[in-house]
Amino acid sequence: MKRSLGKMSKRSRLLRRRTRLGTTKLLQKFDIGDKVCIDLQSGYTGMPHPRYRGRSGTVIGRQGEAYVVEIKDMNARKKLIITGVHLKK
Repeated sequence: MKRSLGKMSKRSRLLRRRTRLGTTKLLQKFDIGDKVCIDLQSGYTGMPHPRYRGRSGTVIGRQGEAYVVEIKDMNARKKLIITGVHLKK
């Protein structure tokens, strides 16, 4: 049987930490125009694709409890919808 090659394949080492986050990390707020870095936390929803791990971007809006972050990928500007747990200033 052919093995699965989904978006999370070969990511077990990067996403294996299952530490609990403190309340300051869970309740942090970002304003529009803040520069943020994408830092994946494995136990929480709203996680972006692992290819964007470590990228920097700008918060351009909110969508519910999540933030709309604009990053530059090569020559294209992309908008990602990411929850605040996966972002840091």
